[in-house]
Amino acid sequence: MTLRIAADKDTGVAVVTLDRPHKLNAVDLATASELASVWRELRFDDTVRAVVLTGAGERAFCTGLDRDAVVPQPNSPYMQDDPLLNIGPKANDLWKPVISAVSGMACGGAFYLLGESEFVVADPTAVFFDPHTTYGMVSAYESVLMAHRMPYGEVARMMLMGTAERISAQRAYDIGLVSELAPAGGVLEAAVACATVIAGYPTEGVQGTVRALWAAKEAARAQAYAQAPPLIALGNLPGERQAELFAGRQQEYRLR
Repeated sequence: MTLRIAADKDTGVAVVTLDRPHKLNAVDLATASELASVWRELRFDDTVRAVVLTGAGERAFCTGLDRDAVVPQPNSPYMQDDPLLNIGPKANDLWKPVISAVSGMACGGAFYLLGESEFVVADPTAVFFDPHTTYGMVSAYESVLMAHRMPYGEVARMMLMGTAERISAQRAYDIGLVSELAPAGGVLEAAVACATVIAGYPTEGVQGTVRALWAAKEAARAQAYAQAPPLIALGNLPGERQAELFAGRQQEYRLR
C-alpha cells in the first residue's frame, strides 16, 4: 500500500497520507489507483465528515507523477491518457471537505491534489513550483487548476519559470494559495484542527457548500481541460529528450 488512512470516528476526521517518502511521495500508477479508490470509498463512510490530505516525511508533500511510471499514449494529438486526472476527490465525486497539509515540496502533479482541496495549510518548509517547462513539457492541467487558486501573474510566473524558482510558504500565503502558515512541525495538527471544526457542523450544509464552491469554477475548468490534450501532444518534447533534460538538471533555484 502506498497510502495510509487514519479515521477518528469521534471527530469525524480522516487523515489520508501519501506514504512514499523515499520517492518524495511521487504518484506511481498503484498510488493513483489507490487514491481514486479511497476517495470513492469515503463517499460511503458517513462517519467521515472531513478529510486531511498530507505526505509522509519532511521533504515533500508530493512531487507529481513518478518518472518511472510508464503511461502509453494514443497516436493522436486529441487524446491523452493522464493517470493523475482521477487522483483528486472531486474527480471521484467526493463532496466532503478536503484540507491539504503541506510540508516540503509540492510540485507538478501535486497541483491535481491541491487544486481539488478546499484549502491548504502549510509548514514553513513548504515550497511550490512546476518543473514542466524546464523539461520540455506543457503544464496544462496543473496550470488550469492553479489559475483558479492564484492570481494570474503569480501562476504564470510559477509555471513558466520552471525549476529556476520556488515559491516559499510565506509567499504562497501572501498570494492566497495557502490559507494558514502553521508553526514548524505543526501543519498536520493545524489542518486537523480546522477539519475537526468543519466535521462538527451539519453534514448537508457543509457538503452543499463544497459543491457550490466547486460549481463556481467548474464550467471554466471543463472548457480549459478540453484544450489540454492537443496542447500537450503538440508541445511536449519526445520522452527521450525530456529524460536528457531531466538528467542534466541544475540544482540551483531562487526562493521567493
